[in-house]
Amino acid sequence: MSRPLSDQERRKQISIRGIVGAENVAELKRGFNRHLHFTLVKDRNVATPRDYFFALAHTVRDHLVGRWIRTQQHYYERDPKRIYYLSLEFYMGRTLQNTMINLGLQNACDEAVYQLGLDIEELEEIEEDAGLGNGGLGRLAACFLDSMATLGLAAYGYGIRYEYGIFNQKIRDGWQVEEADDWLRHGNPWEKARPEYMLPVHFYGRVEHSGTGAKWVDTQVVLALPYDTPVPGYMNNTVNTMRLWSARAPNDFNLRDFNVGDYIQAVLDRNLAENISRVLYPNDNFFEGKELRLKQEYFVVAATLQDILRRFKASKFGSTDSVRTVFDSFPDQVAIQLNDTHPAMAIPELMRIFVDIEKLPWNKAWDITRRTFAYTNHTVLPEALERWPVDLVEKLLPRHLQIIYEINQRHLDHIASLFPADVDRLRRMSLIEEGGTKRINMAHLCIVGSHAVNGVAKIHSEIVRTQVFKDFAELEPEKFQNKTNGITPRRWLLLCNPGLAELIAEKIGEDYVRDLSQLAKLHDFVDDDLFIREVAKVKQENKVKFALYLEKEYKVKINPSSMFDVHVKRIHEYKRQLMNCLHIITMYNRIKRDPTKLFVPRTVIIGGKAAPGYHMAKMIIKLINAVAQVVNNDPAVGSKLKVIFLENYRVSLAEKVIPATDLSEQISTAGTEASGTGNMKFMLNGALTIGTMDGANVEMAEEAGEENLFIFGMRVEDVAELDREGYDAQQYYDRLPELKQAVDQIKSGFFSSNEPDLFKDVVNMLFHHDRFKVFADYEAYVKCQEKVSELYLNSKAWTKMVIRNIAAAGKFSSDRTIKEYARDIWHVEPSDLKIPPPNEPREVAEDRTPNGTEARA
Repeated sequence: MSRPLSDQERRKQISIRGIVGAENVAELKRGFNRHLHFTLVKDRNVATPRDYFFALAHTVRDHLVGRWIRTQQHYYERDPKRIYYLSLEFYMGRTLQNTMINLGLQNACDEAVYQLGLDIEELEEIEEDAGLGNGGLGRLAACFLDSMATLGLAAYGYGIRYEYGIFNQKIRDGWQVEEADDWLRHGNPWEKARPEYMLPVHFYGRVEHSGTGAKWVDTQVVLALPYDTPVPGYMNNTVNTMRLWSARAPNDFNLRDFNVGDYIQAVLDRNLAENISRVLYPNDNFFEGKELRLKQEYFVVAATLQDILRRFKASKFGSTDSVRTVFDSFPDQVAIQLNDTHPAMAIPELMRIFVDIEKLPWNKAWDITRRTFAYTNHTVLPEALERWPVDLVEKLLPRHLQIIYEINQRHLDHIASLFPADVDRLRRMSLIEEGGTKRINMAHLCIVGSHAVNGVAKIHSEIVRTQVFKDFAELEPEKFQNKTNGITPRRWLLLCNPGLAELIAEKIGEDYVRDLSQLAKLHDFVDDDLFIREVAKVKQENKVKFALYLEKEYKVKINPSSMFDVHVKRIHEYKRQLMNCLHIITMYNRIKRDPTKLFVPRTVIIGGKAAPGYHMAKMIIKLINAVAQVVNNDPAVGSKLKVIFLENYRVSLAEKVIPATDLSEQISTAGTEASGTGNMKFMLNGALTIGTMDGANVEMAEEAGEENLFIFGMRVEDVAELDREGYDAQQYYDRLPELKQAVDQIKSGFFSSNEPDLFKDVVNMLFHHDRFKVFADYEAYVKCQEKVSELYLNSKAWTKMVIRNIAAAGKFSSDRTIKEYARDIWHVEPSDLKIPPPNEPREVAEDRTPNGTEARA
């Protein structure tokens, strides 16, 4: 039985979470009971919590479907320019609560479920995360889908329906252990299979050339089965589609060509084809050149482009032509955004369709292709850049290799005409890297084949333009742009932090949810004592709630008035969780040295997954857990310092920890984090940032004023200077006694008494091949942390700084980011047209679809 709502939860029931209304509640209850009956066909008394969750999800889904059909009919009739966002990752998390919020049903559902004697939070906890992404890149794609729907763009997300998402992380004896993420085992209430749109995808084979052109023959076929998931905009009745492809073997697979009587083996071998969509590769910022991964990349691209062409060719509503056969208008009707280089094979694939199948002349096909594609770069780390071996591409996609060679030849001819005799420039700019294994540089393919290339924060776009792709930017400066990342305020404020969202709405109204720049109005309340107290109260309530969660999960007693110092993101050397670890050890040593000295209590929370094959990242997790073991069990430390490694960090856990955070750690080496988006989520939820001048931290400091962030450490220029001089870790170790003590403890086995040299690889790396210069920033980091502790002692001054940060967070909405993509890259206008809901008649002018026809997909 649910407890009654608290005063805070019932606070004015502001309509950002929807109107309650007796009719709404009664309708939801009827829907719930109907779905429960269908699910069980038996006595409600034997229903499980999961039965209740599915009944609620299906009830909410009922409210989506009519709007979804209407939206797709609207697009079919108006025929606007379509935006296609191609990504190998969509890190969606849970869907139920987000859908309730965007449809304005949250409060009514809360009330209906309460009246049915159930606890809505318990039901929400049953839903599996859709973990179809690794980290920032996949979560960005999810935020973008939310913003594109909210802005009324005719947009589609295209990706892969992985049967197994990002692994579940278990910590056993301090080590990361991976378990398969069988997220579909109980079914997915939000997706709809669309077998009527199944498409063939070809692999292997050979190319025949004749007078009529090239023909790709003797291929192996895999079928792509689409599953559609609705993507609702915020309170505008627009519902867009995310279409994810699942691999299926054709019925004659291995029987048609190789039938030697082993029928059973032929059927079992169908798994080989269907493995394409089996599992997400768990690497973040790292390229692993495996054949299965290349198959995944081409699979999503080939199916998606067929779908895009089908939709383009379908007759415009009301026109007499049955299909479009001329492609001149293609870039005016279609924009394709490549989320990193993972879908780069779309460029040669579209050329193959235009030249080999539609018989367009090369130059015309190339002009259309370039005007259609745009490419977002997400990283400057060399180990993350995709460079596929030519031999592998030749085996798997022989025609595409020929097309890439042709693109490259024409590209190099053009460069040679502009820079005669500059052989080195030709080598640097070629799509093909010679020397050793010949490889295709996929970033170069994307740049040459797109009309726009963007980085994801100002500093990153500058590095892309002036360093990583300098030659290309000199050739076509107008092609290179910046689009600073953003986050959706629906999930990352309304959903995860209702107390703060409603407090803000009371002060400045509700429009900020759609226009986050209105948060600037909060500057007027920085000195308002009542508002300061209310902001602090909401934070404290969030901390108490999260502390209870931690105590339940980790059996560690947490002091909710301690500073919650949080470092959650993928575990990677460049993100420098090791530097945080050295600071923890330093704090521990200071407490031990003088237990009577005033110490600002901290709960340090570190979380994130390491790629399964990334040895150093796994050692870092083990070290953090080893340090936690010592710190948390030392009676001299008591409640002054606690260290927790958050197991299985994921979207739904981020929604819990971020609203409870006081201090956000964003401490990558300057010039390595392209943007970061966790930094923005913390800022919006009332945490202060300790960080380097890297990624979007630079713009956060610009918006809030550098004095309102805790900025420390080397800038990009300093890192470059240190590289020129030669980084010598030893000198920092020799000069800084506290650093020396911490490193010696790690080295001597103080944190691993059973295995003293357990961390020798970590220590060896820090001294001899630390590309990310942890020791160089250690001193500045520790001093900056002292300033943090000092301010935390003054609760009012701290909260005023928090308010200034929230007031400055408006820029970091993904709505702003998407408006910039729409204006500068896709050349479309956002629409604030509200499509009528299903229970209202459509305008006569719009109501032209023949009766009984289903919305086109």
